[in-house]
Amino acid sequence: MAGVGMAAAAATSPCRRWGCAAVSFGFHRGLCTLLVRKPEKAPRWFPACRQKASVSFLSRPDLPKLAYKRLKGKSPGIIFLPGYISNMTGTKALAIEEFCKSLGHAYIRFDYSGVGQSEGNLQESTVGKWRKDVLSIIDDLAEGPQILVGSSLGGWLMLHAAIARPQKVVALIGIAAAVDGLVTEFNQLPVEVQKEIEMKGVWSMPSKYNEEGVYHIQHSFIKEAEHHCLLHSPIPVNCPIRLLHCMKDDVVSWHKSIQIADRVVSTDVDVILRKHGDHRMKEKADIHLLVCTIDDLIDRLSTVVT
Repeated sequence: MAGVGMAAAAATSPCRRWGCAAVSFGFHRGLCTLLVRKPEKAPRWFPACRQKASVSFLSRPDLPKLAYKRLKGKSPGIIFLPGYISNMTGTKALAIEEFCKSLGHAYIRFDYSGVGQSEGNLQESTVGKWRKDVLSIIDDLAEGPQILVGSSLGGWLMLHAAIARPQKVVALIGIAAAVDGLVTEFNQLPVEVQKEIEMKGVWSMPSKYNEEGVYHIQHSFIKEAEHHCLLHSPIPVNCPIRLLHCMKDDVVSWHKSIQIADRVVSTDVDVILRKHGDHRMKEKADIHLLVCTIDDLIDRLSTVVT
């Protein structure tokens, strides 16, 4: 797989500005992939992930208002795209915010329509509508070039945004990116089960990450999502892409990131695998990996600009 750097042998290298070491994997120069924390104390920013600013709302003609929080700062800015029914108050979203504050870089986190504090009805949400939400954030709030960080389903939407806004989206970071995920999983069900779900109109998909133990997904959501699948052909995204995944992810297999890397036309692609951790990738070591990957891309893009 030409142009794809994967976790292999390690060499220690510094992670800029964080006073900690990093282990660099694969063929891509300078990629900070696995941080080795200093033993004397944890980074002071990590437990202080709190945002005191009030929520703002993006008004859009004939579309639900989107709740968001924004830090103004240097370019490139960072935008966090949550996973399915996840909101902007999660561990990763807040940790990235604290990291961007420390660097003075712009940052936006937001809720999709029908989720969190945004307007809209979740039962009427679709991948297409959430794609429009992401583009609204990019077009109406973000200033200058942006790095998109997409978690799970957000990793699917970030690719759509990069295709639609290639001049503004300058890099992507996928966290257990679930590209085509729900459609693929539905199509793997026995035909009789698919027919039963179609008749009922709702798919009760088991999930250990939901308090009820299941996600109730409208059958219409799956059918609409089929129109946004990407992995059936080359994906026309040319910017740098970093795909982070845990090998013990039991929701989206790490092989999905390999498949994405193979499908995108960009040659600047790294797949970074962690042997431990789960789909959410929100433990301390996961967050260290994430912020160091963001840091590396900022540094790389700054070098390209100069």
